Amino acid sequence: MEFFFNPFDNLLCILLGISFTVWVTLLLVFIIVPAILGVSFGIRRLYMKTLLKIFEWATLRLERGAKEKNHPLYKPYSNALIAKEPTSLEEEIKEIRRSGSNKDLDSATEFEMSDIFYFARRGVESIMDDEVTKRFSAEELESWNLLTRSNYNFHYISLRLTVLWGLGLLIRYGLLLPLRVTLAFTGVGLLVFLTSLIGLLPNGRMKNLLSEKVHLMCYRICVRALTAIITYHDSENKPKNGGICVANHTSPIDVIILASDGCYAMVGQIHGGLMGVIQRSMVKACPHIWFERSEVKDRHLVAKRLSDHVEDKTKLPILIFPEGTCINNTSVMMFKKGSFEIGGTVYPVAIKYDPRFGDAFWNSSKFGMVNYLLRMMSSWAIVCSVWYLPPMSREEGEDAVQFANRVKAAIARQGGLVDLLWDGGLKRDKVKDTFKEEQQKLYSKMLVGTQENRSRS
Repeated sequence: MEFFFNPFDNLLCILLGISFTVWVTLLLVFIIVPAILGVSFGIRRLYMKTLLKIFEWATLRLERGAKEKNHPLYKPYSNALIAKEPTSLEEEIKEIRRSGSNKDLDSATEFEMSDIFYFARRGVESIMDDEVTKRFSAEELESWNLLTRSNYNFHYISLRLTVLWGLGLLIRYGLLLPLRVTLAFTGVGLLVFLTSLIGLLPNGRMKNLLSEKVHLMCYRICVRALTAIITYHDSENKPKNGGICVANHTSPIDVIILASDGCYAMVGQIHGGLMGVIQRSMVKACPHIWFERSEVKDRHLVAKRLSDHVEDKTKLPILIFPEGTCINNTSVMMFKKGSFEIGGTVYPVAIKYDPRFGDAFWNSSKFGMVNYLLRMMSSWAIVCSVWYLPPMSREEGEDAVQFANRVKAAIARQGGLVDLLWDGGLKRDKVKDTFKEEQQKLYSKMLVGTQENRSRS
């Protein structure tokens, strides 16, 4: 039986073969080889500058069109809704008493009904301008970046603007998304395969060197899968072996952002599925610290393993995100003290994303990991700056909480972030009773202190 092939089928096969060859060649020449060598051709930065010009034109056109059609423009609040002066509880209550009574303040030593207004006002302010829960949702942009999920002002303005948005949609989902998914699978696949091979080598200098090169190469490929454009500042302060690197946490890709510029020992819970395969392969080539689910709640065991790692100055620095959850790109919330009880040198790192190209914040209560990664890969790019701050150590007489707050303040100051004392766990949990009791103690202390002053006089 003879097989007959239509000439059109032969031509189609040839074209598909040529397309595949060109695709693989471009992938090797412009992405994989530069990732191995740690170089960049500057294509991504040119791409970023071009996007900025397009965004600027689109925003101006949007504002002009809305003005012509008398559509109100939504302007997000960059600052707090309510102006608050940094005054103490005692000062504010005295001010309320002064405005509502002609009594001598020094004689007003007991509870007054007007004191209720202080707590009522604070409660209303918290409802109107909650500085905590708004940190768990994506920040709104003043400009439009041609992503419908990024601006409340998006609606039909003109044919040109709509065509531009449609063209952007086609480029992001038809060209960039398939390329990025291919790169992501390439990077993860190479990481699993090569680290498994390196794990077969005996421990020594050669194994450590190969492990470092493989990790850097694979993470850089994954960075390119997000079209991440990263600017690293003050590289002389990069974390060194035997240290602890702590950073603010906006997204799961924070790990890739930092690990593409240096190798770290990861800390985390052992997972199943694909993540478990990656973890098991990585730990064969490098001493990462993975915990079983039953071990995570054992603070003493966790602290012991971390301390043992830090004491060995030949091991990679530990990478920890002390907030314990992802906070949006505007603030830094409370650092858990456990990371600062270990001892050793702490290397603070500040990470700040540019939301104009894509929102890197992971709202885990709203999006699953796969959904989130698809949103990242269908954005224009991930642009961020990383600052390596000078190393810090605990000072004499300083406890772990004070040290954690000092490190957090330095990170917030460098990254231009709001420094908040609230626990990031409030994303899922209710406010602890200790916070309420603290306000009660402050008020009772004010009353008791005033009475003591009166009795002395």
